[in-house]
Amino acid sequence: MSRDGNASQGLIGPNAILQFLPVLDRFCGPVRRAQILAAAGIFDIPDGLSMIPETDAARLHRQIRKEEPALAPTLAAKAGFETANYILANRIPDLAQTVLKVLPRKPAARILSGAIEKHAWTFAGSGSFKVQSAWSFTITNNPIVRGEVSGVPLCAWHTAVFERLYRVLVSPDCRCEETLCAAQGSGNTCHFKMSFGDA
Repeated sequence: MSRDGNASQGLIGPNAILQFLPVLDRFCGPVRRAQILAAAGIFDIPDGLSMIPETDAARLHRQIRKEEPALAPTLAAKAGFETANYILANRIPDLAQTVLKVLPRKPAARILSGAIEKHAWTFAGSGSFKVQSAWSFTITNNPIVRGEVSGVPLCAWHTAVFERLYRVLVSPDCRCEETLCAAQGSGNTCHFKMSFGDA
């Protein structure tokens, strides 16, 4: 199925759920993990081979934020980190990684941000991902936080995915920050910005 088809049907990559499972086991225990999944209505674990309904992933992310508010940012960041590791191990060819690592960081970032945009449906679902520059991007109508209200940014999973990819492929001192989240009333758009240790 094309990326447009995935987006129109509201599908998202299975790692939006799968990478949370070992993290929940580690921080909360298997029993608590099972309780959270059940409360989120997740009774069939994705097989990892197919895209999944974005509503399933959104319910799990929301339930984690509801039931473990203090831990939720850490859990999401750990799951995002492992999602990026999965992408590095399975989705970006070794040759492409080697080339990105030896390029100066600006052209490497430009190439990487373009590649992320082409495959954005895997983490943005029916949302609209746009590259603003090599160092900044947005997700409008982000399904993971759609309809939520918060005084602080909620997209720790996305932030961790972007930061890990940039740190491995562009520069090890890259940092990603969600500068404004749709849940904060930003016009339905989540804003992400990369920075560096020397910035």
